Amino acid sequence: MTQASTTPAKPKRPRPQVMKLTDAAAERITELTRRADSEIVGLRVGIKNGGCAGQSYTVEYAHEIRPTDEVVEDKGVKILVDPKAVLFLLGTEMDYKADKMQAQFVFNNPNQVSACGCGESVQLKPATV
Repeated sequence: MTQASTTPAKPKRPRPQVMKLTDAAAERITELTRRADSEIVGLRVGIKNGGCAGQSYTVEYAHEIRPTDEVVEDKGVKILVDPKAVLFLLGTEMDYKADKMQAQFVFNNPNQVSACGCGESVQLKPATV
């Protein structure tokens, strides 16, 4: 007769939150959600190839949550992260800055290796987990 293993299963390590938001970013997302022409569930954030440094951040309205989206809920708003961007955005803080000349979301990303001089593109490395 054999005995069943009595070794307890290891508890799963909690998944790190991909991104976090500053108060300014959350307020801007709330405002954009309210002013949108159609119903949106949040903003979708990703990265695309291109620009002087090789990559750039993308931000667009999200009308639905896709099964592959990484959903980040912070300060009462939702950010949907493109699954291809998760490793490049781990640990990123999304901020919103406005001055006399421009207003934009700013990404404080520990995985950013460099940026171009014009500020439109970045070079990112995958996060080490």
